[in-house]
Amino acid sequence: MFNRILVVCLGNICRSPTAKFLLQHALPAKQIDSAGITAMLHSEGKGWDMDAKARQIAKQNGHEFGSHEAQQLTRELVNQHDLILVMEQEHRQYIGKRYPEAMAKTMLLGHWLAPAKQGKEIPDPYRRSDEVYQHVFELIEKSCNEWKSKL
Repeated sequence: MFNRILVVCLGNICRSPTAKFLLQHALPAKQIDSAGITAMLHSEGKGWDMDAKARQIAKQNGHEFGSHEAQQLTRELVNQHDLILVMEQEHRQYIGKRYPEAMAKTMLLGHWLAPAKQGKEIPDPYRRSDEVYQHVFELIEKSCNEWKSKL
């Protein structure tokens, strides 16, 4: 049912690419993509690579991630996917306002985490300490493991 999954955060350089790579590894038969609400492009039109610190923390946790190019969230991407996983309620609200047809298929990546199965937001680690990146990585990894068991 959910064969095409889109993971969304703000810049598409820290949280969503981390979740994308972890979900790809956990669910190899599914198509997993990522995008950002405010993803930035270089002057030549290419998206930014994954944040170096996010890659470093993933590597310290035993994961080597492939190449990544940030992309902007678009209606086309929204329509191409069966499930959209976001990091924060604010991202879900943004999608609901901009793409109301996608609201029913948009959920928190941390949906299956406590408290009381209402879901847990995953904060943005960008330009924060290594400890914050590590904490965010652990939340994303736990969330992806929960989604793997549900999908």
